[in-house]
Amino acid sequence: MKQEPVDIKTQIATLNLLDVDEIDWQRVQRTAYLIHQHFRYDYPGPVRELQQRLLIVPPAMYGDQKCIVHHLDVSAEVAETVNEVDEFGNVVIKLSIPAIDRSVDFEAWIVVERFTGSGPHELSGDVLSDVRYLEPSSLTRPDDALREVATMLSTGIQEPLTLAGRVNDWVHNALHYEHGATDIHTTAAQALALGRGVCQDYAHIMLALCRLCGVAARYVSGHLLGEGGTHAWVEVLVPAPEHSGTAMALAFDPTHGCKTDLHYITVAIGRDYYDAAPTSGTFQAPYRGQLTVRKMVGPISLEYAEGM
Repeated sequence: MKQEPVDIKTQIATLNLLDVDEIDWQRVQRTAYLIHQHFRYDYPGPVRELQQRLLIVPPAMYGDQKCIVHHLDVSAEVAETVNEVDEFGNVVIKLSIPAIDRSVDFEAWIVVERFTGSGPHELSGDVLSDVRYLEPSSLTRPDDALREVATMLSTGIQEPLTLAGRVNDWVHNALHYEHGATDIHTTAAQALALGRGVCQDYAHIMLALCRLCGVAARYVSGHLLGEGGTHAWVEVLVPAPEHSGTAMALAFDPTHGCKTDLHYITVAIGRDYYDAAPTSGTFQAPYRGQLTVRKMVGPISLEYAEGM
């Protein structure tokens, strides 16, 4: 992990959040956000050899988004910390903790900037044929019901962006948002059959349908202002109309039935939730741990465009 000045946590933690409701978002040119997350694992007894994996730090650059600084505190003694970038470009922090008595806390402070007016997020055109975003993944494997819906939605539509919008609208209306109805292992097919779920279920169903329709799409994990937990949405990958050999990543939020805007902060991407889970790990003990998460996200500074 990048070494920061000793007092960086104090500097970040004392930043004041702006009132979101008082911001004229139509005029915003640049905004900076503070992300404060606290993950706590409680165990019935001691555990050994904890191998923790965290995907909580956004990429250094991602479209119009820039990670300015980040700091992580761990309550236990860490034997080894490894920072790497995975195959999707995600920042992965791996921690090895030899022993924990009853609990361990991971607390992160992150500052991110976003800019407007830079145009869509452009990528190499190779991403359009990337099988990771075109073929089913563990949580987006389709069943007959999903195939029937894909056929219905794609009838008479060839343009991928128009089709993605149609899929987004359909998924938004297909589920009833309900905490506890599903879990992190629920597949797109299971969530659709149940008719209930949370943001990752909406995202998985949209991914399954886009891929069935031949539109490359990927899972996004991140934050949405005003929501308490980590949010999930979808990036659709389509050809850039004005630049040959280039693709665009355009983000849709099927949970809310909209395209994303400055209220969204991207942290990680992948084929589905398994690739972008904020926290995961293994340890040696005959029992399970209990995870508690607290989060605060909000704007700390902004600039308005002149003359608007």
